[in-house]
Amino acid sequence: MAEETYELGQGTGPLRGVKVVEIAGIGPGPHACMILADLGADVIRVERPGGQALAGGGSHMLLNRGRPSVALDLKNPDAIATVKRLVAQADVLVEGMRPGVMERLGLGPDDLAEVNERLVYGRMTGWGQDGPLAQAAGHDMNYIAITGALFGLGQDKSRPHFPTNLVGDFGGGSTYLVIGILAALLEARVSGTGQVVDAAIVDGTAHLNAMTAAFLASGGYREERAANLLDGGAAYYDIYETADGRHMSVGALEPQFYDAFLDLLDLTETAPDRWDPANNEALKKLFADTFRQKTQAEWVALFEGTDACVAGILPISEAFEHPHLKARGTFVEKDGHVQPAPAPRFSRTEPTIGRAAESAGDSTRAALAAWGIDDVDALLESGAAVQA
Repeated sequence: MAEETYELGQGTGPLRGVKVVEIAGIGPGPHACMILADLGADVIRVERPGGQALAGGGSHMLLNRGRPSVALDLKNPDAIATVKRLVAQADVLVEGMRPGVMERLGLGPDDLAEVNERLVYGRMTGWGQDGPLAQAAGHDMNYIAITGALFGLGQDKSRPHFPTNLVGDFGGGSTYLVIGILAALLEARVSGTGQVVDAAIVDGTAHLNAMTAAFLASGGYREERAANLLDGGAAYYDIYETADGRHMSVGALEPQFYDAFLDLLDLTETAPDRWDPANNEALKKLFADTFRQKTQAEWVALFEGTDACVAGILPISEAFEHPHLKARGTFVEKDGHVQPAPAPRFSRTEPTIGRAAESAGDSTRAALAAWGIDDVDALLESGAAVQA
């Protein structure tokens, strides 16, 4: 259970003082609101009583960290009125419903502009607010599939491989939602008027993939996996297995880095010319045979800290203990869980992780009171609000 009291303005990052109403969803929406909370914003998470299907609750749900959870039954008119009272004093609203759902609830952009004309209304969807697929269901791999991004992922020529939901949900989704919200907040401070941020995963993923579009436009890109400079086609930018069945990442692109790479492998005199395409497969075999001669730990000891651009590939549980990441505090332990620290870093307004992630409704009473809702008891009695 959450603490009995809740106070606004406890964030330490550069968004301290910004107030955000989050209509809870799963995936990219919560990740975006985690970022905003990490950066110091006061975010209030409005959830359905009982929480989100698939999402669960509790302190291990790290995407929900840093903000209190309030359970409101949005089928109840009093709950809708309560959201509007929260919005009246907020800078941002974030929602991730299918297009039209918020309008049917009476919480669409036009409805809330009447309450707060300065409101930045952040909408997080896969397909976007319009277009032929706007009303269709989908998930990360579906969104990145049609943008051209998934086609080129992986080094298997026979089929693409998807990188969990990092590229779509969080790369093209939540990251672009946050970018849009911050840009709209800056503009609203000048114009005095908010606007809608239509953050679609398909749009953000396509934007992330701009360099591939540039390679294609140059005429030097082959639409085939493991056939280009950065997709494993080049022997000196690839992954190699070690003697203990683990792997090393090799990114020795520039001449000086490649020279350092060959020197540390003791292959300067034996490696064929990498600029001759006919030598690529021979180079790959040479590097693969060489890396199989030592364990990952032995290769890490040899390469780490050099300019050869080689690093061991670690599972996240071992990444927690990497000396460089420990020195920077990239991961921190809080509330009994090791988790990523807020990012990026700031020289004056250093972000910190606020309260632990909560289950739905843990802070209904305290958070609504902190936001100035003075009839919380009546809302609880009517069932419009639920205290866990």
